[in-house]
Amino acid sequence: MGLIAPLLMGQAKPVLVPDVSQRNIEIAYSFTGAELLLFGAILYPGGRLPGAAQPTDIVVVVKGPTQSVLIREKEKVAGIWVNAARLRYRSAPSFYAIASSRPIGRIVDERTRAIYELGLDSLQLSPASSAPAETQDRFQRGLVDLKRRAGLYYAAPHAVEITDGVLYRARVSIPARVPVGRFTAETFLIRDGRVLAAAVRDIDIRKSGFERFVARAADRSSILYGLAAVALSMLLGWGAGWIARRV
Repeated sequence: MGLIAPLLMGQAKPVLVPDVSQRNIEIAYSFTGAELLLFGAILYPGGRLPGAAQPTDIVVVVKGPTQSVLIREKEKVAGIWVNAARLRYRSAPSFYAIASSRPIGRIVDERTRAIYELGLDSLQLSPASSAPAETQDRFQRGLVDLKRRAGLYYAAPHAVEITDGVLYRARVSIPARVPVGRFTAETFLIRDGRVLAAAVRDIDIRKSGFERFVARAADRSSILYGLAAVALSMLLGWGAGWIARRV
């Protein structure tokens, strides 16, 4: 407490001290998903908590590494569904989860949501073409819907619990189909619609065991990996045919 007191006295704004239950998540063949516990404390200047008239909210955003995504729009022609228009995004988060102490629309206004990308409808994606605004909006809604149905995008209002105005905790589910890479867990302290403090923690999600070996081989020796995959496919096909001839 002796070390914390000078820090509290010297700060004009609150400070967040966040952490996560797992900094590293390994994906094996039996991986069925994981649950992250995000928790921490709010350090107020002078140790003075705000009054009940100034409620404090916490918003936690977990993002996966960005990736290029191509979205195709299907159209029914002569009774057959065919690919029509398409739009590519240069950098869309592969995973996005937002947990908050209240519905995000009741915490901050639309402008603040857009600045900090708080909410599924506030993601700042980067389309690779200069399509009209209404076209971009339509494709962005389609991308978010696809990711949400796959369990890779979701919002959890009321998922953050704040105890005595100081301690907070939230749980975020990581699905089995989550991509690997460097994830970030961003925590925002908000009061009266303004972001007072923010902090980030990194989370590494990587493959382990045989899956890790295959992924590394495909990345580091793509030609040999491709030749080995073709040879294995031919061997399995020959073996299946040999068994069929003798049954």
